[in-house]
Amino acid sequence: MAGASAAAVRPDAVVASLRTAILAGTVEPGVAVTEALVSETFRVARPTARIAIDRLVADGLLEREPHHAARVRRLGRDDIADLFAARAAVEAAAVELLADTSAVPEPASAAHAQLERLDADASYWAVDIAFHRALVQGAPSTRLPRLHDQLMGEIEFALAQVDAHRLRSTREVAAEHGRILDAVAAGDAALAGHLTRAHILASRDRLLAHFDSQHGR
Repeated sequence: MAGASAAAVRPDAVVASLRTAILAGTVEPGVAVTEALVSETFRVARPTARIAIDRLVADGLLEREPHHAARVRRLGRDDIADLFAARAAVEAAAVELLADTSAVPEPASAAHAQLERLDADASYWAVDIAFHRALVQGAPSTRLPRLHDQLMGEIEFALAQVDAHRLRSTREVAAEHGRILDAVAAGDAALAGHLTRAHILASRDRLLAHFDSQHGR
């Protein structure tokens, strides 16, 4: 983790920097993230470090057992399967509602266009997240976006791993996004939901296959 300037650093800034380091793999799964380390790295008081750590525990990027330091979370096989199942259910439901209106949210179109402009080997997970978040936030529902927000920390963590291990190509993801948008614009709720579930579960299957290869399964 890179150090910060001596200027006062707010908890939001520490959280953002820690989140970036974790998602980029700079701070690897299993590594302890202590108040002392955060305080020294970012030149902040212990209470500020504690707030930042607590927020990342709540987001699912760090995990902490009683009387132990927080550590970067390791997603197990069951965690991956459960997370993607929950994500698929929430996002498919939101996209089906959105398709009933035949309205494509502008932020989703913008994220899709940005993804299409990326080089084939460029990191894409942040744009991918923005696309999916825009679809859910654009749905005519108050509860589905809240449910999605509760999953977002872990979703970001999982998708960053899919991207980091090059388990899916930028072009493949962009093509699937395009088909989802086309179904929404056409008002085909059943197809939009089906394509969304298939898109999400394809990433799940690649990540599970990678997990199994790393754990001798």
